[in-house]
Amino acid sequence: MFYAFDYTITTDDTITAKKKLDLKLTVGVIHQVDILFQDGCDHKAHVQIFRGGHQLWPSNRGSTIRGNATVVSFREFLELSSGDSDLIALVWGDGTIEAVDVIVQIGILSKKVLQPLSFEELLAAATGV
Repeated sequence: MFYAFDYTITTDDTITAKKKLDLKLTVGVIHQVDILFQDGCDHKAHVQIFRGGHQLWPSNRGSTIRGNATVVSFREFLELSSGDSDLIALVWGDGTIEAVDVIVQIGILSKKVLQPLSFEELLAAATGV
């Protein structure tokens, strides 16, 4: 499954008035995260993604992901369980950019697809036990 959440930043979306995007996801493992910044963001559009009040991305707390006419893309292995599968993205600009889009895309697969064998199963297969 691949989810996409988009938002068009206005001059009203500033650090003191961040837009909160509810990222409603399903149970599984996040294996891919892409954040697309439209041309015109000029590194003035900011994105932070949280889970349960804890900043996930970028990993250094308080920092932001920024870009211009670019895709920030990375691999991940983050398990989401039932009742714990909603993330929040905070998106804002510096008050000077208008009508530029930011898109957050998240890929989720089942753990069995990403990790077909447990450590015990792998060890048993390797040792023949």
